Amino acid sequence: MVAVTISVVAFYSWARTKRGPDRNELTNGRIAESSPASSPSASPTLAPVPSAATTQSPTTSATQVPVNPDTEVTPSQNNDRKDLTAGRFVGTLKLIIPVLGVTPDQLVDTFSDARSEGRTHDAIDIPAPAGTPVVAAADGQIVKLFQSDRGGTTIYQLSPDKKLVFYYAHLQRYVDGLVAGKFVRQGEVIGYVGDTGNAGAGNFHLHFSISVVSDPKRYWEGININPYPLLHSPTK
Repeated sequence: MVAVTISVVAFYSWARTKRGPDRNELTNGRIAESSPASSPSASPTLAPVPSAATTQSPTTSATQVPVNPDTEVTPSQNNDRKDLTAGRFVGTLKLIIPVLGVTPDQLVDTFSDARSEGRTHDAIDIPAPAGTPVVAAADGQIVKLFQSDRGGTTIYQLSPDKKLVFYYAHLQRYVDGLVAGKFVRQGEVIGYVGDTGNAGAGNFHLHFSISVVSDPKRYWEGININPYPLLHSPTK
């Protein structure tokens, strides 16, 4: 009788093993605990989902120049190469003083003067009474007429060889009929001395800068050179 009982138990165990776990084991979760698929060592490794930090474009460098002058970047802020000096243009670049009636001995070199926010001036200031005619320092095309918080009423002029940009700022107004795209001759009136922008009320003067550009389409990204030696000893 004992032998028969043992045989029955053994057969029941064998049959249970063949048919798999019963419903109680499925319901109480024991199958999940013992399944190799649920074991950490057997789990497939999933690639991490990129976070917002890893999918962002690289942060723009603080020294990068904006894409257009409407962001308040003037030629005086793009002075990355100090090896470019006015000396290479002395005797070859024929300029006139861009304020009517001002003589070379009245000019003061303000190119290296300090300005707000750690900037240097990178230009020359030419004082004159309000409304004094401002003339083109050289032949060239007007590429931009721009109202700037700092520069006030401004003009960007590109030289015929497309290598230099002449920048006139703090104008009272433009001469009638001046438009972007117009080619002006040296000595032609393009505006009038004023105190617009951050010049300060009553501080009438022309802010004038010259920059060397590698791409004339990005005329606001020039490298500044000192106008003083070019205006103080102009080539006749």
